[in-house]
Amino acid sequence: MTDAHTAGRVSGLAAASARDLTRRAAAHPALFPARPFDATLFNAVALANAFGSPDATVAELRVANRLSLWIFAVDWLIDHRAEELAEVDAIVEECLDGTADSPLTAFLGEIRDEVADATGLFEAELARMLHAMRREFAWKARGELPTLEAYLDNAANFGSTFVNVAHWARNGVQGVAGLLPASDEVQKVLRLLNDLATHHRDVSWGDLNALMLGPTPGEVRAHIETLTGNARKLIGDGPQADYLRRQIGYSSGFYGVADYWGSR
Repeated sequence: MTDAHTAGRVSGLAAASARDLTRRAAAHPALFPARPFDATLFNAVALANAFGSPDATVAELRVANRLSLWIFAVDWLIDHRAEELAEVDAIVEECLDGTADSPLTAFLGEIRDEVADATGLFEAELARMLHAMRREFAWKARGELPTLEAYLDNAANFGSTFVNVAHWARNGVQGVAGLLPASDEVQKVLRLLNDLATHHRDVSWGDLNALMLGPTPGEVRAHIETLTGNARKLIGDGPQADYLRRQIGYSSGFYGVADYWGSR
């Protein structure tokens, strides 16, 4: 059980971070319509990152929070606003090119400037996530169901590794490239935890979900256990081990009760 002082500090970090997200959403209203971007989503994003880094400052969490929110925006545009693959291609191109002037690229530019990554990892993970989102859209557009293996190989569309890379780069963590295999395995776990919790919503919203690909909930849970074991081995006992382990622990608890998205 988390002690009261730590719980209070984490809650304070989340409260301050949620206010920042509310302000950024207000500054980019075209990106964040009140439905489904409600206060609960801002608070849930802030809580997840605060519990992931309970010893951080609000400033040290800012990139992780803002990028998480930006990912929700691009996911909304691709999964629920785009009707043709050409529209998705345009979104991907404008984000990667960085020269187009749009609400999406404006907010991304703010985040990119604060990350100030000189290694190229931020841009590489941005591209990997966007191409994974495009791939899933193409599957749905063709009426093609991937195998569970292919679906998990495309888990970069979840975006947690992208957030991790940005968070680590902004806060001066060394050896980020070496952390990617563990982060990617955690990302697969989070993908499946999310899918178990959101199957009903995904069906009604037309999203893809692991439970649509053949496995039963019990089989997905067994797969989560296997992936979690793999992740623990990859995480090891390095300085970011607690951070990555907390992502699994927090998400396994959160998704048993709630979801991030508000009502459409």
